[in-house]
Amino acid sequence: MKNLIAAVALTLLAQPAFAEDAPKWSIAIHGGAGTLDPDKMTPERRAEYEVALQQALDAGARVLREGGSAMDAVKAAIMPMEDSPLFNAGKGAVFTWDGTNELDASIMDGRDRSAGAVAGVKTVKNPILLADKVRTDSEHVFLMGAGAEAFAVEKGFEVTPPEYFATPARREALERLKAEKLSALDVDHKFGTVGAVALDQSGNMAAGTSTGGMTGKRWGRVGDAPVIGAGTYADNRACAVSATGWGEYFIRVGVAHEICARLRATKVVYALMADPAVADDGTSSEAAQYIADAVMADVKALGGDGGVILVTPQGHAIFSFNTTGMYRGRATSAGINEVAIFGGEETASATPDH
Repeated sequence: MKNLIAAVALTLLAQPAFAEDAPKWSIAIHGGAGTLDPDKMTPERRAEYEVALQQALDAGARVLREGGSAMDAVKAAIMPMEDSPLFNAGKGAVFTWDGTNELDASIMDGRDRSAGAVAGVKTVKNPILLADKVRTDSEHVFLMGAGAEAFAVEKGFEVTPPEYFATPARREALERLKAEKLSALDVDHKFGTVGAVALDQSGNMAAGTSTGGMTGKRWGRVGDAPVIGAGTYADNRACAVSATGWGEYFIRVGVAHEICARLRATKVVYALMADPAVADDGTSSEAAQYIADAVMADVKALGGDGGVILVTPQGHAIFSFNTTGMYRGRATSAGINEVAIFGGEETASATPDH
């Protein structure tokens, strides 16, 4: 019996990434989740964010539409957000207690689960590219601080002056935190971490996340964004996930891996049941949404907040967040192309179920 169960599970997990009539590609992005008040956002500010999100989404979708890889699409989508002062990643990253900008990033390939991550770098313009270089050109997964920067120089990355990352708004947030003895959550009403997840036409998936952390962070604090399994995870057998939020809680729950693991388990259970009367075999958008929501509910129960984006092998692009809003967008070969900020602004499903 054990051999039969194992054989069924292996057969299921080895299935093609999507059915013949499923969308050929899919991508989702985020630019942070948090306590967002629509009444306090001016039309001009909202337009700024929508334009920036759309530019990032279009950059990633273009790669997929032209037959490029999920890995390239993730990097293409994240880089414009790292270059924008609107987000807490790259230029526009928040300040540490000591008045510096320390950057974290990670990336993962769902084909072979290869991964790369960096933390605490101060002189790399696009940390997501350095994380990918760790993945492809080193025997390691995670590099930090001065070592990560030395690796970057060795691999040909230009040294970016630290002042490039600083912006007046982020400096004011640090000064206010210190003067009024506030917490990072009091000045960071949104977690501006950026991320992208993608499914390409070959059925491969990838995920990436980049952040500047939390305002006033001390003692070399590192959140979930560069932690594989917490802020980023990709596995062709299940899904690709990128997270944003209160990193300590996402690490404790292992959010990104937890979502993928539950999706894999759900598929195996339905396969073992082999019941044709069961309409949902664990691969629908509803199943993925339910699992993502359940994991985010676990985060909330512990006291944390934030959100996730994910894509599945069937091409579903899913959002889940337990905050009032999350800067986000998604596009698929089925014709979906949308960006949103507050809850309930997008269409009900990014792809039709099959």
